[in-house]
Amino acid sequence: MNRLVTVAEMTLRELVRRRGVLLLLLLMPLTFWLIRRDSHVGQSVRALLLGISWAVSTAALFATSAARELEPRLRLAGYRPHHLYLGRMLGLWALGLAVSVPFFLLTVFDANNLRYAGIAVAMLCCVAVAAPLGMLIGALLPREMEGTLLLLTVVAVQMLLDPTSSAAKLMPFWSSREIASWAVDHTDDGYLSRGVLHAAVVTALMLVTVAGLFGVRLRRRRHLRHAPLV
Repeated sequence: MNRLVTVAEMTLRELVRRRGVLLLLLLMPLTFWLIRRDSHVGQSVRALLLGISWAVSTAALFATSAARELEPRLRLAGYRPHHLYLGRMLGLWALGLAVSVPFFLLTVFDANNLRYAGIAVAMLCCVAVAAPLGMLIGALLPREMEGTLLLLTVVAVQMLLDPTSSAAKLMPFWSSREIASWAVDHTDDGYLSRGVLHAAVVTALMLVTVAGLFGVRLRRRRHLRHAPLV
C-alpha cells in the first residue's frame, strides 16, 4: 500500500510541475461549459462532462508518457508492475476528483432544476473512465502527439453520435450522457442505472487491459542488457 501511495504522489508531483497540463485541466471543461451555456442547460452539462473526461484523459496520457523513463529504475528498486499502474491510476483519480469539485459547484450555482446528485455521479463516472483510458492510450502510443489526437477523435465522435444508437453505447463516455439525461431531463431511473453500469463495465475492462499491457511491457526488462561473453 505504501508503494501505491508513493507512485500516486509521484504522479501528482509530475503533473503539478507541468503547468500547461493544469491549465488545460481547468480551461477545457470551462470552455465546453461556456460554449453551450446560452443554448440549453442540458447541452452545457453534457459538454462540461465531456470536457472533464477529455482533461483527465489527457493528464493520464501525459503522466504515462512521462513515467516511461522512470519505470525501469522503479522496477530495479523492487516495485512490481501493479504498484506502478495502480499507483498512477490512484493519483489520476485523486486529481480528477479535485478538478471536478469546482465544476460541480459551478453547476449548482449557475444552473437550476437539476438533480445535483446525478451530476456528481456523472462526474465520478467520467473520472473513473478517463484515467484508465488515458493510461491505455499512453501505453499503446508512446508519443504524446499521437495520443492526444486519438483522444480528440474519441471525444469528437462521442459528441457527434446519436446517444440512442448502438454505436454510441460502445463509446467510453456514453455513461455520462445517460446520467446527464436523468439529472437534467428528470427521466426515469433506468437512465441512471444504465449509465452507472456502463461506466463500471468500461472501467473494469480498461483496468484489465492496462494491467495486461503494463505487465507485459515491464516484465520484458528492456533496461537490462546481457554482457557479451569474452
